[in-house]
Amino acid sequence: MQKHQFGTTGLRVAAVGQGTWQIDGASRNGAIAALKRGLDLGMTHIDTAEMYGSGEAEKVVGAAIQGRRDELFIVSKVLPQHASRSGTIKACEQSLRFLMTDHLDCYLLHWRGRYPLEETVAGFEALKQDGKIASWGVSNFDVPDLEEIEAIAGEHKIACNQVLYHLRERAVENRVLPWCEQHGVAVVGYSPFGHTRALPRASTGDRRVLEKIAAAHDATQRQVILSFLVRRPSLFTIPKASNAEHAEENAGAGDLKLTESEIRAIDEAFPLNKSSTNLPIL
Repeated sequence: MQKHQFGTTGLRVAAVGQGTWQIDGASRNGAIAALKRGLDLGMTHIDTAEMYGSGEAEKVVGAAIQGRRDELFIVSKVLPQHASRSGTIKACEQSLRFLMTDHLDCYLLHWRGRYPLEETVAGFEALKQDGKIASWGVSNFDVPDLEEIEAIAGEHKIACNQVLYHLRERAVENRVLPWCEQHGVAVVGYSPFGHTRALPRASTGDRRVLEKIAAAHDATQRQVILSFLVRRPSLFTIPKASNAEHAEENAGAGDLKLTESEIRAIDEAFPLNKSSTNLPIL
C-alpha cells in the first residue's frame, strides 16, 4: 500500500483510505468486516464524521478498530452548527466515545457555518493541547476560505482539506490543489466514484481507455481510477466499501502504479475543465 506524507503532520499515511459516508446503511456486520479487511490490506487511514448516521458510522468504526488503534490514522469531522470553541470540543469528545478511542489523528471542520473560524480554530487548538487530537484540518474549503483560516491559525497548522474529487469532477485541480501543495496541505478526495460505485459517465472510447489500462495491470477499472486520483504525493482518496470484497478491490489500487503515458491517456479521456473555478461540494 503506497503511503504519502499527510500534509503538515509529517506522517506517512495510506494514500487509499476507507470512507464511511452511509456505511451505517449497510449490514453492520458486513460494514465492520469490510473495514477490518481493509485494515488487513493496509488501508489504515479511516475517515468518518459525526454527521454520518448521526454518529452510527463512528460506532461502526469503533467496533472495527478495537485492538488495532496504534496502527491507524483516524479522521473525524465536526458539523458547522457545532463548531463554536466549546461545541467543537464537546463534539470531538462524543466522537471519541463512539469510536472508543482516546484521540483522533486529525479532526476536520466539515464545512463553513455560522461560527467564526476563530472559534473553531480555538477549539481545535484546545483539543490538540489536551492530546485529544494530533492535528486538524478542513473540508469543502475553497482558496479564500483556506487563506482566511491560515491567517487566523498561522502557517503549517492546516493538515488537510477534504474535497469532492473524481474523474468527472476535477475542478479542485484549478485552484485548490495548487494552493494546498504550495502550503503543505494534504488533499483528500471524497466520493471518488461520484458518490456511487458506478464508473464515471464516459463515451465508449473513453471507457476503453480505462479498460486497456486495467488489462495491462491485471486490475479493475475502479482500481485504475483510484490510482489516478492519488497520482501525486499530495493526494489521498477515501472510497467506501460495505463488504469485504469491495474493500479488497479498493485496497488493490494502493499497489497500482500508473505510467506517465497512462496518466496522460486518462487525463485526455476525462479532461479537466480549466474554466471551472467554483469548488464543487456534494
